[in-house]
Amino acid sequence: MEFLLQQLLTGLASASGLFLVASGLTIIFGVTRIVNFAHGSLYMLGAYLGVSLIGLFGGGTLGFWGGLLLAALVVGAVGALFEMAVLRRIYQAPELFQLLATFGLVLVVQDATLWIWGAQDLLGPRAPGLGGATQVFGLRVPTYDIFLILFAPVVLGALWLLFNRTRWGILIRAATQDREMVSALGVNRKWLFTGVFFLGAALAGLGGAVQLPKGSAHLHMDLQIIASVFVVVVVGGMGSILGAYLAALLISLIRVLLITNAQVTLGGVAAWQMELVSMFLVMALVLILRPWGLLGRREVLGYQHSGTPEPMLRPADRSLQLAGLAVLVLLLVLPWIAGPYLVSVATEVLIFVLFAASLQFLMGLGGVISFGHAAYFGLGAYGVGLAVRHWGAPMELALLAAPLLAAGGALLFGWFCVRLSGVYLAMLTLAFAQIAWSIAFQWIELTGGDNGIIGIWPPAWVGSVTAYYYFAGTICVIGLLLLRHFAFAPFGYTLRAGRDSPLRADAIGIDVRRHRWLAFTLAGCFAGVAGGLFAYLKGSVSPEAMALPLSVDALVMVLLGGVQALTGPIAGAAAFTLLKTELLSLTNYWRAILGCIIILLVVLFPQGLAGATAGLRRRGEGQA
Repeated sequence: MEFLLQQLLTGLASASGLFLVASGLTIIFGVTRIVNFAHGSLYMLGAYLGVSLIGLFGGGTLGFWGGLLLAALVVGAVGALFEMAVLRRIYQAPELFQLLATFGLVLVVQDATLWIWGAQDLLGPRAPGLGGATQVFGLRVPTYDIFLILFAPVVLGALWLLFNRTRWGILIRAATQDREMVSALGVNRKWLFTGVFFLGAALAGLGGAVQLPKGSAHLHMDLQIIASVFVVVVVGGMGSILGAYLAALLISLIRVLLITNAQVTLGGVAAWQMELVSMFLVMALVLILRPWGLLGRREVLGYQHSGTPEPMLRPADRSLQLAGLAVLVLLLVLPWIAGPYLVSVATEVLIFVLFAASLQFLMGLGGVISFGHAAYFGLGAYGVGLAVRHWGAPMELALLAAPLLAAGGALLFGWFCVRLSGVYLAMLTLAFAQIAWSIAFQWIELTGGDNGIIGIWPPAWVGSVTAYYYFAGTICVIGLLLLRHFAFAPFGYTLRAGRDSPLRADAIGIDVRRHRWLAFTLAGCFAGVAGGLFAYLKGSVSPEAMALPLSVDALVMVLLGGVQALTGPIAGAAAFTLLKTELLSLTNYWRAILGCIIILLVVLFPQGLAGATAGLRRRGEGQA
């Protein structure tokens, strides 16, 4: 009994910090409908500012608590400034481009933190008067844990009073229900959104600052917290603060129970090994049984602005065909005019073009947003790795395992995912991707765990850099042509009908869900082909091939190029991969430069590079 009570108190303390960060994200989403990828960065920034400000004030009771409060306010100001400078300019753009802008902020904050505070971890100061342990029901519990357990309900109560007993809070609740009606009643929606961003960012900063006495500030805090926060917000229900609190309790208690019962096995798997995947299993289960979360409302988050009609997808005109032919000629002669390094980079670009095109096929034609598309890229890579490691298969057979394993995973996961819509569908794809990543990371006997599988090299006939470039490039071009064929086939047109008007499509006899499921499987299959080629390019495969950062990279490639342009993945993947590769070789602060470029492109070209080019060409044709 004492052991269970100890675990309960530990879980409650852990849940408190998680709730502070998640409450800020759910407030921002509830009003602005923006899935803020930078929320983890704001949490990290709050921790670093907390260390500096507490040191500046000299510690002590006033210095410690004053430093934490000021850190939260500064982070809130950073969030508000970003909303005014960037997001306010693109509220009429597709929602996912706003998400792309927040990803740019992630990169900027990451390198700004590195530049200001350095790469070393900063040890958090102790809270004055809250050191040591306190007796609770005969148990010695850290006093600061007791403070955290009590602090979260106080914040929850303060937020309830704010949203239910103040005019500003009532306006926020009204905007959550109907933003357009609030604007029609004369409320300045711009400043309302800015205030919401300030509050949400301040809560994230406060969450990072109050965790300092329990750990340190380090550069990996943002990615460590953001996945957990997404899970909490989705499980609780997007926009529900009480739901976020209950979900934080649920997730934290489950994780603590699994960690502290390491000797327990579940189906031959140690409980501590289930800890990594536990929260995503919970999210998947909740979304399958109750798609809008525990206390959420039915929500649909499209990838395009509700008032902007999608442009008609048209075959390439003569100028675009000539441009494509010129690119093909350049690719053919590249090995004759460039060195091995550039040829290797070009091979990687072609592979990621196919990967991005598979995601664009799913998002652009099917309207299915995936936050976990790297799962199928990774399954393809592991299909090759497992075939080589365990069966000694030659490359010709091993590459066949890549699309088969990836398509099988997409077929299984897609059956559940396509039953949802909007952000809940996107989060379920994230959950399944993290489950797949956890299996690859922890099933050491099969996958090699964190070390991965090495020794995956192509045979002698494609062993040189140039030969493999032509081999991989040929497969990628064939894959792109097949995806284009599907886009203009009757299947592609019915898929777009289900995207634009699912009720009308269903009324005329189109099985929208089945078409989306098939599109999900096809997209996973082509992503698997790209993953298999990538494994042979690098000579190895590791869990990073299906990790969250790669899924985010794929989203960035598609959005940079343009969701609704078939040439978008080509432009986006090429631009992103080349920028990332070149900046990485030039400076340690390449993330900040890349983030600024992404933010600038989002503001200037909210339809993506290919979309903006197509718009300019259409205007030119109209003037002619």
